[in-house]
Amino acid sequence: MAQHTYRTGEKAPEGGKFKVESLVSGGRLSNQDDTHVNMDQGDTFPPSPSSNEAANWVKA
Repeated sequence: MAQHTYRTGEKAPEGGKFKVESLVSGGRLSNQDDTHVNMDQGDTFPPSPSSNEAANWVKA
């Protein structure tokens, strides 16, 4: 089963660790985008930690 993807600006439906899966623009990920972020339910997904671009996030 595929993981649900969340975009920068969306609210986290649950708490937990999330990681960048891809950039919304289709641009290339840097090694720093492997970073995990801890989110609480209702937190807003941030941009990519390294490029500050909109990102697609998945639960880690």
